[in-house]
Amino acid sequence: MASNTKITLRKKANKEGLFPLAVRITKNRRSNYMYIGHYIDSKHWDEKKKVVRKSHPDSDLLNTLLLSKLSEANRTLLELQAENQDISSNQIKREITSTLEFTNFSEVAHDYLKELENNNKLTRLYTDRVRVNHVLKFHKSKQLTFREIDESFLRRFQSYLRNKQNLSERSIVNNLVVIRTLYNRAIKLGIVDRKNYPFGTDKIRIKFPEAEKIGLTIKEVQKIESLENLSKQEQHAKNVWLFSFYLAGIRVGDVLKIRWNDIYDNRIHYRMNKNSKLVSLKLPDKLVPLLKSYEEDKLRSNDFVFPELKKADFKNERDVYAKTNTATNKFNKYLKEIAVKAEINKKVTMHIARHSFGNIAGDRIPVQMLQKLYRHSSVTTTMQYQSNFISKETDKALDDVVNF
Repeated sequence: MASNTKITLRKKANKEGLFPLAVRITKNRRSNYMYIGHYIDSKHWDEKKKVVRKSHPDSDLLNTLLLSKLSEANRTLLELQAENQDISSNQIKREITSTLEFTNFSEVAHDYLKELENNNKLTRLYTDRVRVNHVLKFHKSKQLTFREIDESFLRRFQSYLRNKQNLSERSIVNNLVVIRTLYNRAIKLGIVDRKNYPFGTDKIRIKFPEAEKIGLTIKEVQKIESLENLSKQEQHAKNVWLFSFYLAGIRVGDVLKIRWNDIYDNRIHYRMNKNSKLVSLKLPDKLVPLLKSYEEDKLRSNDFVFPELKKADFKNERDVYAKTNTATNKFNKYLKEIAVKAEINKKVTMHIARHSFGNIAGDRIPVQMLQKLYRHSSVTTTMQYQSNFISKETDKALDDVVNF
């Protein structure tokens, strides 16, 4: 079926009540829109002639720009047709936008987030969407071009995140990483020249600050183990936390997906949600009585050990993500209460189970073995992670100097 392009005024107004001018690409009755970065009042639009009316003060300039962009889009479309490329309207849009200069930060970000959504990378989708919105809120407009994102812009943006949004240095760096990712995409699409790239050694450097990882000690874990007279919700949160800790800090998303038929031959077998790796771990003796307390709720061999995902729709990644997130927040709420009852001054969360295992392991276990337990792809990652918990040598060195 034939493809076509047309100038149009979209019917979705911005906060000021103005409507965006765009080029519409249609293929097989499906349309995609490329915005040119200008908004007008609907009274200035001639729907029949597809032009900006003379009543608009910049009508001549806008109409010239629209015709120019439409011409560029048609030229690219003709080249695709000449090459017999039968592609969708969305793919046509990508080919065209790679040759047009008016594509802005918001549009590239939209395509990036849509790609994350299509690939079910929901955790990254939700966090990066917030970071994209930080940029647009700071700029106070969706019409932000990549050439405007220079060193001065980024330094002001960092100050805005630090002073207005009260973000940590790590969070600020994460925001810069998203901007860098989108800028690199824009360069590949030909939207902006690499000479305008604001990142690098002599420009804006992205350097992750050292993250403080605090884990519980053996005595603190023992306090949690020995706690009694807990509410039903607190006891359940305690059990899930200990389950994670006893298995070298399994992530909560993986804990909740463990089924009874994943436990056999005195081992637990599961596939990691983060990287799809298959894992098999020995069932620690301490887990046996914990698991027995949940067996009475088992109806079938493929039931979940813990109930949080029993009603989740596993054909819907969003539903699984939402229920996992809700469960994690619930656990963390009760773990906070558990910490108070155990007289632990540290913050206790589900993720702290992983840090606690690392803290207690210290330098007592060979790093190659820890790599297997943590399921890290690289031993370097394990060494960097474990360095947060190894302080015996530095402590001794300090004592050797000051204890005179």
